[in-house]
Amino acid sequence: MLKIGSLYAGVGGICLGFSNAGFCVDWANEFDKNACITYRTNFSHELIEGDIMKINISSLRNIDILAGGFPCQPFSIAGYRKGFDDNRGNHFFKMLDFVDKMRPKILFFENVKNLIGHDKGNTYKVIKNEIIKRNYSFHAKVLNTKDYGNIPHNRERIYIVAFDKNVFKHEYKLFDFPKPEKLTKKVNDIFINDKVDEIFYYKEDKYMYEMLQNEMKRYDTVYQFRRQYVRENKSNVCPTLTANMGTGGHNVPLIKTKYGIRKLTPRECFDFQGFPKSFILPKIAKSHLYKQAGNSVSIPVIERIAENINKSINGLDCKIQKELFSEVVI
Repeated sequence: MLKIGSLYAGVGGICLGFSNAGFCVDWANEFDKNACITYRTNFSHELIEGDIMKINISSLRNIDILAGGFPCQPFSIAGYRKGFDDNRGNHFFKMLDFVDKMRPKILFFENVKNLIGHDKGNTYKVIKNEIIKRNYSFHAKVLNTKDYGNIPHNRERIYIVAFDKNVFKHEYKLFDFPKPEKLTKKVNDIFINDKVDEIFYYKEDKYMYEMLQNEMKRYDTVYQFRRQYVRENKSNVCPTLTANMGTGGHNVPLIKTKYGIRKLTPRECFDFQGFPKSFILPKIAKSHLYKQAGNSVSIPVIERIAENINKSINGLDCKIQKELFSEVVI
């Protein structure tokens, strides 16, 4: 069983997706202390809490797969678009230090969709070239949770998979990202239809209550409250969950139920990311839980990619191999 080391692990979304696909997580690293509380509540393997820049890589056990959703703020549409000029952008090069010293067999990176177009494509080009010149293959694709995870959540992310060509001389050519699948789950299959705690409901004494009443007509979608207006998601899916959705009147996901208009609960936000019901949310401030859900990854998408990685390294039937080996993948 291949062992994984997970950087920028958050609450363990990537770890859980790979574990579900049959891989073994050996250790993980996370800086945010509240995310670490949630992580430790749900996992028993080693969690290295602290700044990745201060980790002594030589002190870590070698792993077969290096995974990480490195900080996306420098590349986000909502951010300052500074890319590698932002200190957080330099975290990618720190990850390369792990690659150079540990030489993992497989790399798995995740980031925001905007990474591709940042700085007119130069940022993405640097990332691709740095991986390729280390004699790794390079496979990248933007996947939307609603199209690849069967969860009604509009969440586009870029996923990067790379195989060490010194180890996988042919198998890397077998890898492909999962195919789209039909979305069968609906928004009201995810959120709780019963009455929830009163703190999540908007009452008549709220200054925006009348606006919400006038604008929110449907019970089968998630609305997005953006301080001055409410936006309906006409595709009947949840808009992209964000890290700041628990901080007040910005990007707050709202639903209309027979009990009234309310926010999504933290549990529902985790559900829209595909976390299982068995995943425990610790008793910490709700704002931290909202942030953790917004910063996390969609479990079913990660799991499907991990399954395809497993299939490629274990080989497929000879006919498919013959067809794929005739193609050049870089």
